[in-house]
Order: sequence, then C-alpha cells, then structure tokens
Amino acid sequence: MRPDAGSCGATRYPPYPVWLALGVVLAVLCVLLVARPFLREPAPTDDRLQAPRPEEEARIALAEERDRTLAALKELEFDHRTGKVSDEDYRSQVGPLRRRAAETLKALEREKKAPEEERVGAAGRS
Repeated sequence: MRPDAGSCGATRYPPYPVWLALGVVLAVLCVLLVARPFLREPAPTDDRLQAPRPEEEARIALAEERDRTLAALKELEFDHRTGKVSDEDYRSQVGPLRRRAAETLKALEREKKAPEEERVGAAGRS
C-alpha cells in the first residue's frame, strides 16, 4: 500500500481566499497609516499669518506700483512695435509712464535706505 501524498509531512496552507483577505486588510491598514497625517485638520494657530507692519505695507504698495508701471510701459512699447499704437500716441504716453516708474523706483530706494540708516544710527549710539 502506498502512503497518501498529503500525509508525507507536507504542510497545508490556508485556502487562497484567506490569503487574499489578509492581503487586502494589510493594504488598507498601510494606506490608512500613510494617509493619517493628511486627514487630520491642522491646528488653527499654525496657519495664521502675521500682519505686515506699516513700513512693510508702504514698501509692498510701492513695489506693486513699480510692477504695474513697468508692465504698462512694456505693453505700450510692445503695442508700438507691433503697430497698434501710433508714434504720436506712443510719445504722449511713454513720458508720463517713465516719470512714474522713475518716481516709484526712487521712493523704493528711499524706503530701502531708511531702515539701513536707522540701524547704522542705532549702532553708532550704542
């Protein structure tokens, strides 16, 4: 009589659906573990910005004015090159834009130098 192939000491594994279920459970646990930091609400104190000081607000306003003026000047020059703006209109508009840009740049330089002079003055008095 031949011994059964199953009784030769071969280990029996749980059926295929059990392994599949264990794999799915493990995958779900891994996804939840990785996603957990993203699912939590941030602390409300962490996402507040500090309001800029008045000097910073003035500097920001000047920088925005500079950017708007230079963009308008660039657009005017482009329109003149492409023929959308006549020479006469270009000459009448470019002067005031350049003056406004120069004034804004000078004001920004003054704003930039003022804090430096205050620091130098405070260091000299110490």
